[in-house]
Parts: sequence; C-alpha cells; structure tokens
Amino acid sequence: QVQLVESGGGLVQAGGSLRLSCAASRLTFSGYAMGWFRQAPGKEREFVAAITWSGSNTIYTDSVKGRFTISRDNVKNTAYLQMNSLKREDTAVYYCAARGQRHAAMRDYEYDYWGQGTQVTVSS
Repeated sequence: QVQLVESGGGLVQAGGSLRLSCAASRLTFSGYAMGWFRQAPGKEREFVAAITWSGSNTIYTDSVKGRFTISRDNVKNTAYLQMNSLKREDTAVYYCAARGQRHAAMRDYEYDYWGQGTQVTVSS
C-alpha cells in the first residue's frame, strides 16, 4: 500500500520559516508528480504547489509565489515544501499528494494518493 508521510509542521511566528517533508513509499516515486495542498479551519482544501516528476517544472498558487519553494529528491523518495516569510493566513493542515502522471496538476481530484497531513500554525 502506498504511503505518504508528511513531517516538519509546527508553530512558528509570522515571518519565520518551516520546511515540510513528504516521504513516499511503495511507489515508483520518479514516475509521480507531487503536490502540496492545505486546508484551513472552516475552508475548503486548496492547492499550494506542485512539481513534475523530474523536478524541472513547478507551479504555485499566487498567494505563496516568491515565499514557498517545492522540490523533490528522487533518490530519497521525498518531496519538500520550503516555506519562508510565513503569514498568519498560511495556518492550515498541509497535505502532500502523489499523481500517477509526470506532469504537475492543480486540482485535488487529479491526485491518486494523499498523506495524513501536518499542522502548520503561524502566530502573530
């Protein structure tokens, strides 16, 4: 059974940084595009960032452009989300997802596997 396990969440002050990791197992990681989504309390899950199988192309939602960076290590079977200049509105549960295609996508229904999520809380 495919597993995606997120880590790296926590409590951080506004302006601070966190790096989320998503460790994948039981899948051919290099054959999957990876994405990060988030869900804040009382809100729908939203797209944050995605990366192609090779890491050569990335896409971001407008609100995180210039602050967040998605990357991957196909040797370690791990995807990352570096989050800088964090704001209170970034507070959410962050989920990683794997898509059985090489190209990145922004819609959650295009992803096949999901992690359990990791909480990110940004205080003012």
